[in-house]
Amino acid sequence: MTSFIASAAQVAHSAVAGLLSKAQVEAGATIPQSKDLKEGDPEKPITLTLTGKNIIIGVPGAFTPSCSSQVPAYIEDYQKFKAKGVKDIYVVAVNDAFVMKAWKAKLAPDGTPVRFLADDKGALLANLGLLFDASPLLGAPRSKRFAIIADGDKVTYIGVEEVPSDVTVTSAKSILAQL
Repeated sequence: MTSFIASAAQVAHSAVAGLLSKAQVEAGATIPQSKDLKEGDPEKPITLTLTGKNIIIGVPGAFTPSCSSQVPAYIEDYQKFKAKGVKDIYVVAVNDAFVMKAWKAKLAPDGTPVRFLADDKGALLANLGLLFDASPLLGAPRSKRFAIIADGDKVTYIGVEEVPSDVTVTSAKSILAQL
């Protein structure tokens, strides 16, 4: 039994290492189409197909203090983003659809057009090279804190926080200034 558990742990470690080893996406790169994201309903995956100018905000975890202080500015400034030609704003985290839905309801009890997407397996974020090992605090690999401006499926700007709890280059104010 001990051998089986050790083998399973090694396989899990190798899988996580593989997810974390992909090079981080840069300006000019293509954002892969993702079919495994969930928005509200965990049984109905959506396909993220980007057209026009969009903002993708990656956060380490719903309901965490830094994330819960970062995202409200995107909700409050939504019309400012629209005025600069932004079609959609997406908030993405490695959380399940139930958590993302509850977090959206907590941050915007009257509703918001900002879309909250669950990348529950971390597939999109792994493909973008934007996962980090958050095991010590959050128990598993999570999204780096990032902000992408995309024109269609092309990254035109990416800001990634060096310290996951910081909100500087990924703040709504900073991203509005990039548009």
